[in-house]
Amino acid sequence: MSARLLIMGPQGSGKGTQAIRLAERMDVPAISTGDIFRANVKGGTELGTQAQAIMDAGDLVPDELTNAMVRDRLSQEDASRGFILDGYPRNAAQVTALDQMLQGDGVALDAVVELSAPRDELLARLARRAAIEGRTDDTEDAIRRRLEVYAEQTAPLTEAYAARGLLVTVDGIGEVDGVTERVLAALAEHVG
Repeated sequence: MSARLLIMGPQGSGKGTQAIRLAERMDVPAISTGDIFRANVKGGTELGTQAQAIMDAGDLVPDELTNAMVRDRLSQEDASRGFILDGYPRNAAQVTALDQMLQGDGVALDAVVELSAPRDELLARLARRAAIEGRTDDTEDAIRRRLEVYAEQTAPLTEAYAARGLLVTVDGIGEVDGVTERVLAALAEHVG
């Protein structure tokens, strides 16, 4: 199975966990824009300082910075065999940018996995994550804002990917292993 995948879903749906598990199974990198932003924040880089203020407000890092970061990451050797993108693209402009990046490399997406979960479950998961990890970007107001932004900007992308025949929707609720197996089965059926 080829592995040029996007994993989508609202914050708290388990995207990061599933991206890592799928990447291990498929021997490709999981590329999380959130992790890259947080690494820059921790490292005190100029982008990190800008990203910290934006993320603390519950807003998203501007497209130009995000696109450049993703372009750079996809050009690295370990992504030549495939990748699982987590947290990108988030809006129509980023979809266009990603399409251009992939076309420039002569490749295309194999599938887009959407993890679904009820809003109440998402809020509870994110509150637990904030308490456990001490993440400053997971305040209640920031969480609610990110869920609103997802509903406004990112959720409509699933319709576009469905129209291309790429969308695979999987229930993100349940034991982690069970969700992973559902995703793998849905992908096998999709490419089969």
